[in-house]
Amino acid sequence: MAELNTLESLLEMGFDKNRAEKAVANTGNQGIEQAMDWLMEHENDPDIDEPYVPPAENVLGGTTDSQSSIEQPTIEGTENLSEEFLDPEDIEALKRPMTEEERREQVKRLEELMRVKQAERRERERAEEVEKEKQRRKQGQELQQIRQKLQDDDMKKLADQRRREKMEDKLARQRVKEKIARDREERAQKFGGGASSSTAASTQPTPPSPSSPTSQGPPPTKKEYDESRIQVRLLDGSTITAVFKAQEPLAAVRVYVQMNGNTPEGQDFTLLSPYPRHIYTEMDMEKPLKELGLVPSAVLVVTKK
Repeated sequence: MAELNTLESLLEMGFDKNRAEKAVANTGNQGIEQAMDWLMEHENDPDIDEPYVPPAENVLGGTTDSQSSIEQPTIEGTENLSEEFLDPEDIEALKRPMTEEERREQVKRLEELMRVKQAERRERERAEEVEKEKQRRKQGQELQQIRQKLQDDDMKKLADQRRREKMEDKLARQRVKEKIARDREERAQKFGGGASSSTAASTQPTPPSPSSPTSQGPPPTKKEYDESRIQVRLLDGSTITAVFKAQEPLAAVRVYVQMNGNTPEGQDFTLLSPYPRHIYTEMDMEKPLKELGLVPSAVLVVTKK
């Protein structure tokens, strides 16, 4: 009975003839173990099932190879099997002609070897997938931390800006109070000193004169508002209302809408005043509400950019 060669062993194990011929050719016919490794590594190649065209001088399965395989006294490539998988007794047994029972036993061992290698490959791929998933989750957590840090930094900057504006507003009110006090003091000194001169000239007849403007008192001062009540109409028609300092910038209203409105995340929007209609630009966002004429109250509308 003719002995098994590498190609016949692969066919006996159930591999497709076309794939088996490619494995033997690509491994240089170095043995069954190398051919099995090649098949497992390239089983998912897109061209694995394309017809194999051997070189003209070395056609696998041709007349020359068939005759040489019959004349060989041992299995082709057996000397290259790793001693890790075959015992010395097995190697010695392969050097003599094999019976049908020995051939079935040899095929069984090779199939078991292939199953072991396939299991190791699946375990390795599973470990790689687990590691990739860990890396993906780690990158997602790092990205979330970066976003949270940027948001915290923005809120901190806004809070610092509001504190500065409150301090500036407080100092401005203090300066106004001091100026009012000085004006009152100057008026008191002016009109108090003129009383003695008027009594000295009371003996002389004086023509009737229209009432002095000073007798009417100082003109009424316009009321100053330090707060503004802003009502914002959102994209879905609902409204939110909040009170802001008159010196706060319009950007504070925009941030309030972003945090408390139902605007979708990432949706860019702007604010406009309906009556009279005015669309606020990025430069307007830095201006105080008082300067924009939004004090003591106003209605704004959110619109998409």
